[in-house]
Amino acid sequence: MVTALLFALCAVAPLALAPAHLAAAPQHAAVTKAHHLLIYSIDVEGGQSTLLVAPSGASLLVDTGWPDHNGRDAERIQAAMRDAGVTKINYLLITHYHTDHVGGVPNLIARVPIGEFLDHGPNREDSASTRAGYEAYLKAIAGKPHRVVHPGDTIPIPGLNVIVLAADGKHISAIPGIQPKPNPYCATERQWPTDPSENARSAGILVTYGKFRFLDLGDLTGAKEVALVCPNNPIPPIDLYLVTHHGMDLSNSHAIVDAIHPLVAIMNNGAHKAGKPAAWQTVHDSPGLQALYMLHTAEDSDAAHNSPEAFIANPKGDGDGHYFKVVALSNGGFSVTNTRTGKTTEYARK
Repeated sequence: MVTALLFALCAVAPLALAPAHLAAAPQHAAVTKAHHLLIYSIDVEGGQSTLLVAPSGASLLVDTGWPDHNGRDAERIQAAMRDAGVTKINYLLITHYHTDHVGGVPNLIARVPIGEFLDHGPNREDSASTRAGYEAYLKAIAGKPHRVVHPGDTIPIPGLNVIVLAADGKHISAIPGIQPKPNPYCATERQWPTDPSENARSAGILVTYGKFRFLDLGDLTGAKEVALVCPNNPIPPIDLYLVTHHGMDLSNSHAIVDAIHPLVAIMNNGAHKAGKPAAWQTVHDSPGLQALYMLHTAEDSDAAHNSPEAFIANPKGDGDGHYFKVVALSNGGFSVTNTRTGKTTEYARK
């Protein structure tokens, strides 16, 4: 088909692409449910909300952004759903109970049917805001289908393989069908502090569609990242990496970022949240990385630690809500569209 031919003919774009290298966005909607996985990195102003829609039409939403703001984040999730052609969420995975991840659940439930709620189990952090967010979540999902996920569990999305890599501070040692490999980056990794917060309890998933792989580890922090991939790394090379913890330097250890060899990364930072220089540099320098996209310019950083504007969805402040749309093929090829510019770049795993 035409899209597959384009992937075969186009060379992979280099990391510092100029706008002239970007092609006009192709029209995928007519064939989405037959041939593509859709991934939307939704702008919830420094929180997380990531929508995946399988070729079957089944959907998985990871996190819901912030509470309140007149339902802003729920509206942005619905906008992505409309683009994908879905009217319900089959599974909602809450990675952890910080308010920028779980806070939007009550607003979303009031607007969108949700089939099953998934999380790592009870809140583990003794802080007022996290307790309040967890209590609001439990109240909102009371009486609805709910499952606690553990490392090694799967989420049954037809057409995809979705496996839980980490949850509630625990992690897998091997993924079925993938042989763990000694991780050469462990020897030089620094000692990361123990993190008692909910971040370290984040549920993280690996999504596989044919040869395409997407990794989302929520806000997992350094010590848990290193434990997951050292001394042996169970995670295969990743095509699309959702930069952990919005690009905070409490996460994104070299031991994991370099070992997974991401082809493309998306950082869901805010204008004045995360996007830290050290984390940005680690991801930027990861072996084989072709592009680092950012939902916002990191305005508290500098030009040297921000991607070119063509790779930023919202370059000026907050409030615009532009997002990234990824269209993935089972052969491993995929494209990323910046909805602010309407431009699409195509990638193919070598």
